Amino acid sequence: MKLALILAGATLLAGIVVAQNTQYKPDPKWVAPADAAAKKNPLAGNADALGGGKKLFLRHCAECHNGDGTGLQDAANLTLPDVQKQSDGSIFWKVTNGNMKVGMPPFARLSETERWQIVSFVRTLKADSSGTGK
Repeated sequence: MKLALILAGATLLAGIVVAQNTQYKPDPKWVAPADAAAKKNPLAGNADALGGGKKLFLRHCAECHNGDGTGLQDAANLTLPDVQKQSDGSIFWKVTNGNMKVGMPPFARLSETERWQIVSFVRTLKADSSGTGK
């Protein structure tokens, strides 16, 4: 019985690790226009925005990007430097407009404030020390 539980747990853990998208590379053609990329996050540094952003992320984004941002299956691993080096304006534009070619829906239905809150939360997501995601 114990062995069965251990094997089931190991299988579940292996499935979670395999599902994370540690090999994510951004679509080089999915680039925010310069004016959008230059936008500054009006909520940057606002601690209250982080809490709201986390709740919104878990509600709208975690299904594909995982609760820790590492990405599931083909979804972007938001913890990787290729994502984190993008400007707040670029991430905001991508959240707003989506990219249906890669399965990312647009979230323009969320208020502008809610989308900036998500951007604020995404900025807190960090890769592990190996640089391969969490």
